[in-house]
Amino acid sequence: MNNKYSLPKDGGLISESAPRDIIHRYEKIHTKVYENEYEGVQYVADNIVKAIRMYNEIHCSNEVYEESQPFVLGLTTGRTPLGLYRELVKRHHEGQISFRNVAVYSLDEFYPIRSTEQQSRNYRIHEEFLNHIDILPENVHIPDGTVPEDRVSEYCASYDHSVRRIDLMIIGVGEDGQIGFNEPGSYSRSRTRLVQLTYNTRKIQSGAFFGLENTPKMAVTMGIDTIMRANRIILMAWGEEKAHIVQRVVEGEITDQVPASYLQAHQNIEVVIDENAAQLLTREQTPWMVGPCEWTPKFVRKAVVWLCGVVKKPILKLTYKDYIENSLGELLEQGRAYDQINIDVFNDLQHTITGWPGGKPNADDSTRPVPSSPFPKRVIVFSPHPDDDVISMGGTFIRLVQQGHDVHVAYETSGNVAVHDDVVLQNIDTARELGYGNHYAEVEKVIAGKRKGEPEPRPLLDLKGAIRRAEARAAVRSFGLNPDTNAHFLNLPFYETGGIKKGQLTEKDIEIIVKLLREIKPHQIYAAGDLADPHGTHRTCMEAVLGALEVVKDDEWLKECHLWLYRGAWMEWDLGMVDMAVPLSPDELIMKRHAIYRHLSQKDIMPFPGSDPREFWQRAEERTQNTAKLYDQLGMAEYQAIEVFVKMF
Repeated sequence: MNNKYSLPKDGGLISESAPRDIIHRYEKIHTKVYENEYEGVQYVADNIVKAIRMYNEIHCSNEVYEESQPFVLGLTTGRTPLGLYRELVKRHHEGQISFRNVAVYSLDEFYPIRSTEQQSRNYRIHEEFLNHIDILPENVHIPDGTVPEDRVSEYCASYDHSVRRIDLMIIGVGEDGQIGFNEPGSYSRSRTRLVQLTYNTRKIQSGAFFGLENTPKMAVTMGIDTIMRANRIILMAWGEEKAHIVQRVVEGEITDQVPASYLQAHQNIEVVIDENAAQLLTREQTPWMVGPCEWTPKFVRKAVVWLCGVVKKPILKLTYKDYIENSLGELLEQGRAYDQINIDVFNDLQHTITGWPGGKPNADDSTRPVPSSPFPKRVIVFSPHPDDDVISMGGTFIRLVQQGHDVHVAYETSGNVAVHDDVVLQNIDTARELGYGNHYAEVEKVIAGKRKGEPEPRPLLDLKGAIRRAEARAAVRSFGLNPDTNAHFLNLPFYETGGIKKGQLTEKDIEIIVKLLREIKPHQIYAAGDLADPHGTHRTCMEAVLGALEVVKDDEWLKECHLWLYRGAWMEWDLGMVDMAVPLSPDELIMKRHAIYRHLSQKDIMPFPGSDPREFWQRAEERTQNTAKLYDQLGMAEYQAIEVFVKMF
C-alpha cells in the first residue's frame, strides 16, 4: 500500500501566476513540494534511475562493463527512505533498473553494534533494500560497528578515504537538524568519525532498542565535509514532525546548531518534501506574502486567524491598517471591506462550535457543522491504539454516548509492545492472589528469556494485548458504553510483528475494516488524521481506513456518512482548517481524565513517551485548553476546553 493520505486543499497560493523566483524567494535551497510521500518518492526514484542509466550509457559499453568504475550512490537509513527503497526494489523487479554497476556507501552506523542485530544500520539497509536487488556484495560499503575502540579512528579515516566519489547522495534530516549522526555543533570540515550521540537522539532511537539503557551511546558517521563532496545531493523529509527543521534548513541561516543548514552551500542540492513537511515554509504557511492566492472562505479564515496572532487582536477589532501592513492587501481587493471580512470570519468560526457532535435533534441545522437528522446516528470511532480514543477525543466520545447515539469504537491495533514487563507480572500476581491460577513463575521465565533487541515472545505479547483490551473496556465503561457489544478489537495484522518496526499495510488489514464498516453502516466516522511520520502506526491506520472506504465507496449507506478527523496527544488542527469544535465543561474534562486513567499500563512510566515527559492526560488537557484559549483570544465565548475536528467528506 502506498502512503497517499493528504488533506483536501481549500484555497491557497496560485503558483502558476507568479514567477518562480518570487514564490521561492525565502528559500535558500531549491525545494520541491509534493502532495504526499508517494509522489515525492516517485520523483526521487525517477532521478536515481535516470542518473544510473546515464552514467552507464557514458561509462559502460558492453566491452568494458566489467572493468568500469561503478556509479556511486550514497544512502541513509531510518524511516525516511523506506518508501523510496520499496519503489526502487519494485522497479528493479519490473526490469526497469539494474544495480549491478552501482556501489553503495551508507551514511552511518551505531557503535558498538553487530551487523546481525536488527537495529543496526547494516541489517536494516540489507533487509529493506540491498537483499532485494542485484548489487554485488563487494560494492556495498557500510561503516563497521564492531571495530575495536582503539582502532576506530584509523578505521574511520580509511572509510572516509574510500569515499573518493559519490555521484548521488540520498539523505534525510533529523528533528534537530542532523544529517547522518552529525549532531548540532558539528564542524563544517568534519570527516568520517566516531561521535557521541546526544541524549535526545538516543531517546528518539530508544524505541527500536526497547529502552534507553539498550541504546548505543556512540555512532560512526560520515562528516559534513564528506557529505558535501557528493556531486549531487537530494534531501528527503516526510510528515509534519519534520516541518520545523525543514523550515530552518531551507529558509534559516547556516549554523552549526542545524548541521543540515550547511547544505545551503552545496552547488547541486535539492530538498524533496511532502506538503506536511513543507507547512512552515513561507509559501505554505503565509502564501499571501509570496504571490497571488485563491481566497476561499477557509483560506480567508486561515489568513485572518494568522493576522490576529500577529497583531494580538480579536477578529472584530482588526483594522484596515492591520491588513495592509501585514501583506493582506490582496484579500481586501477581492470585493469586501475589512470590517465585512471580520464579521464573516467571526461568524464562520463561531459556527464551527457545537455541543452536539452527532447533531441536535429537531433543530435548525443550517449553520451547524452536523445535520440534525438522522437521530440517533450510528458512529464508529477508529482508535489506532487502545487509548487514542479517550486521549484525543474523549470529551466528544462521551457526548456522543450520553446524547443517545449508537457509538462503536474500533481499536485498530493491540498496542501490546507498549506495556512494561513488570505490569504483566503485577497483573499475573493479582490473579494468583485472587486464586485464578498461579502462572507467575511461568511468565517470569518467558520474560527472562527475552533476547535484547529482538521481537518479544508471542505468549508475552498476548498477555500484554489482553491487559490493554481490559483497560480499553474499562475506559469506555466509565462513561456508559457497553464494551461487550460496542468495543471492537481489530488487531490489524500489520502491527503484530512483536517489535517496534511494523509490517506493511495489506489487503488483510483493509478487509477487517471493510467488514466492520458494512456491519455498522455508520453515519459518522471519526479517525486519527495524523500528518506526521508516513510509516508510523497512526498514519498507517489512517491509510487503512481510507483504503477500506475506497472499497465501500459505492455502498448506499456511505452517501449519508461523514468522515471526521481528530489529532493525537501532541498536535492540534490549525483553526483555519477546523470544521467542528466541541466545547467541554470542567466536569466533562474530569470525566475524560478519568477515562484516560483506566489505561493504567500507560500511566506514570510509559514505554515510549517521546520527548514530552508529561502523562497523556496532561498533554491532552493542555492541548484542548490551549485551543479554548485561542478561540477566546479570537473573540469567541470562553470555554474550559475544546476538541476540534476536520471534515474530510
